[in-house]
Amino acid sequence: MLHARIAARAFNTPLLVEPSKAMAFLSGLGPRILGRHVETVDSDGASDGAAYLPARASILAGNLTERLQQHGNTPYPVADGIAVIEIAGVLIHRGGWIGQSSGQTSYEGIAAQIEAAAHDPSVRAVALEIDSFGGEVAGVFDLADQIRALRRNKPVWAFVAEHAFSAGYALASQADRILLPRTGAVGSIGVVVMHADLSGQLDQDGVQVTMIHSGNHKVDANPYEPLPEHVRDNIQREIDVLRSLFAETAAAGRAGRLNQEAALATEAATYRGTDAIAAGLADEVIDLTRGFARFRESLSAPSPTARLPRATQPQPKEAAMSTRADTTEAKTEAADTEDTVLEGVSGEKAQADMDQDNPTPLVAAAPAPSTSEALAPAAAQPSNLAEISAQLREAAAEIAEIAAQAGRLGIAIDAAKALRDGTAPEALRHLVLEQASAAADARDIVAAPPSPVLPKPTESPIVAAAKKAASAGR
Repeated sequence: MLHARIAARAFNTPLLVEPSKAMAFLSGLGPRILGRHVETVDSDGASDGAAYLPARASILAGNLTERLQQHGNTPYPVADGIAVIEIAGVLIHRGGWIGQSSGQTSYEGIAAQIEAAAHDPSVRAVALEIDSFGGEVAGVFDLADQIRALRRNKPVWAFVAEHAFSAGYALASQADRILLPRTGAVGSIGVVVMHADLSGQLDQDGVQVTMIHSGNHKVDANPYEPLPEHVRDNIQREIDVLRSLFAETAAAGRAGRLNQEAALATEAATYRGTDAIAAGLADEVIDLTRGFARFRESLSAPSPTARLPRATQPQPKEAAMSTRADTTEAKTEAADTEDTVLEGVSGEKAQADMDQDNPTPLVAAAPAPSTSEALAPAAAQPSNLAEISAQLREAAAEIAEIAAQAGRLGIAIDAAKALRDGTAPEALRHLVLEQASAAADARDIVAAPPSPVLPKPTESPIVAAAKKAASAGR
């Protein structure tokens, strides 16, 4: 057998690879590895061969030469604080650095970039640009754990361009969010082992190979004899365990969106576009350039953790900001302010009830999660960044409405600055109420009865003379 080291990576070892990619590999390189034509036969005995190699050009950050010139020795391109790590081609263990030019990407190269991004202060988030049909089992689950650990400190989004199958999906599933184009495909949560039986060809060539070994299982699955049934059963048990580990890893990365049972129920099927969303294997179908722009915008939005629980104590009457009619008019003004504060702000604003006998806070809104709620299981928390983004839009709308209503009282509030500073709506409302109360106190007219202690004022002589003359005239 020629090129023994390459053959050892391809045959008699578990692979997380999409089958058509394996067939393409054998059809193209099989004759060079084995020294003769290779006929590929699936489990049903049907021949299969044709496949194509996906393009390797980066969509998000340009070609490799330009990136190296721009970023020096940085192992990844950085765009607006986002490190873009490409995962393309066949994924291999113990490869030399990235090796993308040879159609391969090593787990060590990806791990080194993940580690560098985790400790790089200029990197705010990580984008995984994935176009892979899969690769070797060895090393993939450790790398998946490393990506999932990175999420605790920095957001990680996966951009599928155009395939994330098997090992490629094992890595993609660890991201906070998976985006793919309409033609993108994900899945193939399964394991495959290929065994090469050269015995027939050797018989035709008049070659007989004698395996002298010590240990009953030393030459299991050797290519010089047909695969024995008991060896096949052992391999089947091994890859069944690996498939369960694959499903468990995918479920850990997509907690709340895909569980282990659902991952196993896919039976290693692949899903394209909206079907991937319905199956829980991806989060959004979108053009990747627009998706990357949305990723950048999400990093610029204020953190939802800045929101504080609502105050429960009643507010004084003089702090009431406006009547219902004022609130309705203020909503129109708030809409204009929102456009300058946060693009795309949407959602229904709560209407304030400013009854003079029973005043309520300026803007009604649901209270933020308490400490005990924050410790609830992950299923009760926002399952993806879409929900977090909705919370951010709600906070921005609330701040904009507070600013608009405060303006009607002559109190200037910079909504954009409040968002940049991460000011909670409750804190901003409290500030406005204090200023409104102070202004109301300054305008009050106090009426008091005459003091019984102070001397009564004497009548003016001029007034007394006028009264006397008026009385005499009558």
